[in-house]
Amino acid sequence: MTDDSESPSKGQEISRPCTFVEVPETHIYGARFYSKNEVSNYKQSSTETYSKEATDKFKLKVKHTHTIESMKDKLSGFSDMTLLLVSDVKATQTGQHHRVRYESSLGGANLEEKYKFAVSSMGKPVNASEIFKNGEYLDVVSVTKGKGWSGPIKRFGTARQFHKATQKIRHVSPLGAFTPGKVMFTVPQAGQLGFNYRTEYNKRILKMGKKEEAASYTPIAGFQNYGKMTNDFIMLDGSIPGPAKRLVRLRKSVTNRNSKAIKEPKVNYMSTVHNK
Repeated sequence: MTDDSESPSKGQEISRPCTFVEVPETHIYGARFYSKNEVSNYKQSSTETYSKEATDKFKLKVKHTHTIESMKDKLSGFSDMTLLLVSDVKATQTGQHHRVRYESSLGGANLEEKYKFAVSSMGKPVNASEIFKNGEYLDVVSVTKGKGWSGPIKRFGTARQFHKATQKIRHVSPLGAFTPGKVMFTVPQAGQLGFNYRTEYNKRILKMGKKEEAASYTPIAGFQNYGKMTNDFIMLDGSIPGPAKRLVRLRKSVTNRNSKAIKEPKVNYMSTVHNK
């Protein structure tokens, strides 16, 4: 790709490692309305509405008690609303045999704007190209790779003990002061490493593609530990948390990296030989 940053290599041809995220077919199948609890002042779920077209298509078990059109005169009793989406991950190489349902917040100046958008988009598919742009920055939310039980050196990066230390070398020698007579939680000790819920900020979109061109971006033998892409995809700059086949959540950058004019990157060539 051509470097469009302000670094010394600006305008030159550079190579960047990238990660492909497959985006399966996603539909809006419902909406959730929230009201404020007068005692605790916290939001609480009050009412849910569903689209019969989307629930029948994906065979979702829900109770159709309300329609979103019937909530127009009741908006004054709610403080916020969100959308309910279903993603057909069965069409990917993750090996999951069930569709994933999740909730997403809505942007808008007030509840009326959110409601108008929900009415116009209920039961319709959602494409990544309708939400994101090439060159835009995203936050990636996922669960990191699990490393199992690990010692304090690998887990916290502590130094090895002197070779004449008593008994052990790869351990933490003092566990704390004589008083107070307890081990503080800040002392690095062995335990579970990885498999944590983490968010990585500001991952730039290099390219978004349709499923028709996914084959041209997939290595001949498929991606390592994953397989071949058959859906829409997003190519992100750098790495993302978690192993292959793990679900990730994408959202717009919360650190205001998209406040300036978004530059669309120029990707000249992508190697499909090395897939590590």
